[in-house]
Amino acid sequence: MSVQASIAKLAPPLRDLVSGVVQDGSEDFGKSENDKAEVAQWIDTVAQGHVAKAENLKDLEASLVPRTYLVANYFTAADSALYGALHPVVSQLQPAQYYSHPAITRYFDHVQHRPSVRKAAEPLAPAFSVVPFDLKNAPPQERKPEPPKEKKSKAPAAPAAPAEGDKAAAKPEKAAKAAAKVDKAAKKAQEEGEKAAEGGEKEGKAQKKEKKAKEPKEPKAAEKKPAADEAGPPIPSMIDLRVGRILDIKKHPDADGLYVEQIDFAEPEGPRTVVSGLVHYIPIEEMRDKYLVGVCNLKPANMRGVKSFAMVLCATHKDGKDAGIELVQPPSGSKVGDRVYFEGFEDKEPLSQLNPKKKIFETIQPGFTTLETREAAWVDPETKSVHKIRTKDGVCVAPNFVGASLS
Repeated sequence: MSVQASIAKLAPPLRDLVSGVVQDGSEDFGKSENDKAEVAQWIDTVAQGHVAKAENLKDLEASLVPRTYLVANYFTAADSALYGALHPVVSQLQPAQYYSHPAITRYFDHVQHRPSVRKAAEPLAPAFSVVPFDLKNAPPQERKPEPPKEKKSKAPAAPAAPAEGDKAAAKPEKAAKAAAKVDKAAKKAQEEGEKAAEGGEKEGKAQKKEKKAKEPKEPKAAEKKPAADEAGPPIPSMIDLRVGRILDIKKHPDADGLYVEQIDFAEPEGPRTVVSGLVHYIPIEEMRDKYLVGVCNLKPANMRGVKSFAMVLCATHKDGKDAGIELVQPPSGSKVGDRVYFEGFEDKEPLSQLNPKKKIFETIQPGFTTLETREAAWVDPETKSVHKIRTKDGVCVAPNFVGASLS
């Protein structure tokens, strides 16, 4: 079924809103056939009238946590349909209620301020008026660093063959239950079983000890994956890089050179507040809705009164800041929350949080650069081996800079 046919199923004034957004010409029905089919499916779901009901908000919240938009990584008619369907419910929520649905609140507020949505909503006022949210007084989302991953304890090795004593030990127990009246026979069987079991236990321990001596020692968890700050010398995979998207950006109220951004990393807690010193290098218009690479396991830091929970990875021209700074861009098709990793370190896990005293990022950062292809990479200062910075969809790039420094 086509997207147009799905829109026709919507009841007015929701149908008028979605049609107005589509007629504006700034959005389409999907960039691929698969996307178009998914857009039509979402609009069909909205038309059924269940997805936006108050009792279903919990399920919708879970669906929206990893998403900026419903389909792929761009706005479609499906988003205007869901926004319009949510409006009667969301507009009646009290702060305590929308605070408890941060993903829905973030999604709804983002969509309602899109120019195409506002333009289509004007003739339909007050049906789709702007819903104000008191986000300044929202309770802070506690961000506890994830505990280090623990290696599962290895199950004890079993003896090469079942010990005869084990078999015998089980017999008296069964015999005693099945033939409780035959005390003499049961006691005799039990005594024999205990003796055999004792012998079997000794035999089993001897077999385990012998087998353990023959097996090579299993490396410790820290030797397999860095799971804590004490996991050895710094390696680039200790840094937690992820794809993010700027949902909102404004200038810092107390610092002329700083932006304060709300960046979506597809986390249940909602977007992170991030402070970046890019005002004098990248115009705010070029930052809006931008996909980027974020460093997500730095210790939160206060930046002129605003706490920053991540860092935007940028490329600085080889001739210095005055020659230009630009955002490192993830490959086309990336989604918020996608893992960004270093080639050659795919099997390594980042630390839950970098210990500032260990200077891990500061030790690794000098090796961050862009190649002749403008691809982002880390070059090992000792071996000179090149490890490109990438997602599953491709390599991250600095669009214009060669030999740039990344930080």
